[in-house]
Amino acid sequence: MRYVYLLQSATFVGERYVGVTSDLRSRLDDHNAGKSHKTSKFAPRKLVTYVAFSDERKAAAFERYLESGSGHAFADKRLW
Repeated sequence: MRYVYLLQSATFVGERYVGVTSDLRSRLDDHNAGKSHKTSKFAPRKLVTYVAFSDERKAAAFERYLESGSGHAFADKRLW
């Protein structure tokens, strides 16, 4: 399984992150331990939403979509 996940900073309002992984629990631990340079500045992070995919390509495509303009609008309305 591949997971597309949405994280939000627990301390900095409005700081959000979208990622994809095969091990959601471990990846969240990595984000909160400062192992990701993109999210370490705004730790701790909390998991808001995740979507599981059995197809790796579909997961990658959904992550790219969420990072696009229309994907941001969709996520703001439906996922955050």
